[in-house]
Amino acid sequence: MGVSALFDPDGIAVIGASNTPGKLGNDAMSNIEAYDTEIYPVNPSSSGTVFGYEFVDSVQETDADLAFCCVPGSLQPEVLEECGKAGVDAAVIFAGGFAEAGDEGKELQEAVATIANKYDITVLGPNTAGYAIPHNDLYGSFVPRIRDVNPGNIGLVTQSAGVGITMSFQLTREGYGISAMFGLGNRMNTEFADVIPLLDADPKTDAIVMHVEGTEDVDALLDACQSSETPVVAYKVGKHDIADLAQAHTAAPAQENAIYEDGFDHPGLVTVSSTTELIDAGRVLADSPTPNGTNVGIVTAQAGPGIIITDYLKGTDATFPNLTNETREQLDDILPGITYTENPVDTGRPMPEFGEVVDIVARDDRIDIILVYEIYEDSLGYPVDELSKLSTEVDKPILFTVAGPDHALEHERQQMENLGIPTFDTPERGAQAVTALIDSISDT
Repeated sequence: MGVSALFDPDGIAVIGASNTPGKLGNDAMSNIEAYDTEIYPVNPSSSGTVFGYEFVDSVQETDADLAFCCVPGSLQPEVLEECGKAGVDAAVIFAGGFAEAGDEGKELQEAVATIANKYDITVLGPNTAGYAIPHNDLYGSFVPRIRDVNPGNIGLVTQSAGVGITMSFQLTREGYGISAMFGLGNRMNTEFADVIPLLDADPKTDAIVMHVEGTEDVDALLDACQSSETPVVAYKVGKHDIADLAQAHTAAPAQENAIYEDGFDHPGLVTVSSTTELIDAGRVLADSPTPNGTNVGIVTAQAGPGIIITDYLKGTDATFPNLTNETREQLDDILPGITYTENPVDTGRPMPEFGEVVDIVARDDRIDIILVYEIYEDSLGYPVDELSKLSTEVDKPILFTVAGPDHALEHERQQMENLGIPTFDTPERGAQAVTALIDSISDT
């Protein structure tokens, strides 16, 4: 079998299912009970029904090919043995206390791995909060309210499911969503290199983002990233000495970050240093055209944020070409003499012609990427009509950094997103997204 068994299960057994709210087996049932397949709550100590499904005594009484193992770690060998005999193809082991917990835990994980290998069972975990595929209404997790995560076009592969869930909720909170989220945990027999190719082949996934603490099979991880046709963004934790903490979390091996940095130094791969950057890089790579070069044009209606953006990008591989004479002549006809018509272009404040200014700069042949900053003003709004025409006619990344009350700008911000114009809410986030675009076309 393989990780694909997690994508489209035909029958799901929840082993350790419970009628008691707050218990892991109840939360897992609440998240999966609406999925369109037969659900089997397995618990020999319970009777009756939970979420409308009748309890059964053993997984061997089911036709499930996926099992959610909601029992303590010490019971996992027995449970997985029963799964093997029942013909289960894949299992999610939520419990901790395995290789991350010392010698006894390592022995327990090895015992479970032996059983999984014996029956050819794909195991996600142990020590994971699970996974989610919102497009399929498949939420294989015990995390309350994970069903509130929206479908989107970013695939998450995270060593810590907590990090993956945090980013999933942030993407949803900011108006986006995910194509999938896999929390690998201790990676007993399901690694980064197993999940990345599946997301690469998934038509719902337009960018893949990874959170990495460490893996024994670095070469396979790097090969999977470098072979992916879908853009990949990586956040490798461990610039400082956190080896003991990472080992106690997901049994991550102690390694030098340099081995990852060298492998990620490859066209098409982007590295970042925070979860927010990870999200924003994934969004911009998923939704923007690939730039032809590193030449950035900046248009701002407020000088201060424009200076922050420019200062940040000056420390990257971004370049700021002079605008063509034709572009400058067009701008001179619009902008008053007090504004700055070089690159960056500062209009001084929002103005009725602001969209025209953006359009002129974006069409300059010397510009590969355009980043705009504008505070929302009710009397003017955002220049959605001009941007609609521009995004259709110009095959360049156009990024908009917006500021204002959410309720006022939400409609126009969503219109821009629908046009393939990613929006960001701070100068730094917009600048970091531009950096991701530049890094994606060159060695980082």
